[in-house]
Amino acid sequence: MRALVCRAWGEVESLTLEDVPAPKPGRGEVLIDVKATAVNYADSLLVAGKYQTKPALPFSPGLETAGIVTACGDAVTRFEPGDRVMAIVPYGGLAEQAVAPEAETFAIPAGMSFEHAGAFPIAYISSHVALCWQGRLEAGETLLVLGAAGGVGLTAVEIGKAMGARVIAGASTPDKLAAARERGADEVVNYATENLTERVMALTQDKGADVCFDPVGGPLFDAALSALGWGGRILLVGFVGGIQQIPANRLLVKHRAALGSSLRYFRWHAPDKLARSVEELLRWYGEGKLRPLVTDRLPLERAAEAIRRLTDRKAHGKIVIVPDGR
Repeated sequence: MRALVCRAWGEVESLTLEDVPAPKPGRGEVLIDVKATAVNYADSLLVAGKYQTKPALPFSPGLETAGIVTACGDAVTRFEPGDRVMAIVPYGGLAEQAVAPEAETFAIPAGMSFEHAGAFPIAYISSHVALCWQGRLEAGETLLVLGAAGGVGLTAVEIGKAMGARVIAGASTPDKLAAARERGADEVVNYATENLTERVMALTQDKGADVCFDPVGGPLFDAALSALGWGGRILLVGFVGGIQQIPANRLLVKHRAALGSSLRYFRWHAPDKLARSVEELLRWYGEGKLRPLVTDRLPLERAAEAIRRLTDRKAHGKIVIVPDGR
């Protein structure tokens, strides 16, 4: 089979498309014929050796995938060959076949395309876990979403609306803000041209946001923290803009909280909550409240280019890799 292969830690341009032996499912695993795999910013960290875990070299990046089950390992009970599934994988999604743990594999509901399924697990589940279990977002609260047109940010906008929040979307260009508006944002802030803190305070009558979803970090973190009201919670989901320092005194005086949220570890420590998140997300998808924005579909040969577009922050929505090119 063909796969995008990482043979040494480095830049995504070092990845090569190779013919490699097909993987075999072990106990509790399923083998998937890949139909669609979305790329994520974390793929670049995985290739650079800077991710939370390091696979043994060589390996293929790709942290989520969707396709058809072709084989099942011992003790698999929920799936059989021919089932349409999407999955979170430790790595290996950018290939023609991938192995996934049964516990992190989910049936694709009727009416969901492989492209939507390939773009669903990481972004939507990450956002739901952060907003529901960590941020404890409640109906009627105000949610500020940074990077609101990114693959994860857009899902936070949609989920925030599904949970009954008022959503303020922050992004750096008019077209990105338009994408967030189209996904349900009530208000928008262009933080390239506007003062983020002042704009959010004006939109909330100086009360501030209740929750901030931050997949960006860097200089924006300080402004977002200032835009939180009393009891506000800022959710640290990613650091594409840099890793910030958290001033503890500014948490204390306004009863604020800074909370990290990592799907990779959450799914290991709270599988029951993970299953509940997926159940609610798929229900919302069926009700039309969630619509993955797939802006590009590219062949496997262009997967490294797709990852680079994410790291350079030149993409919005999700970029999906279609191995068969059709």
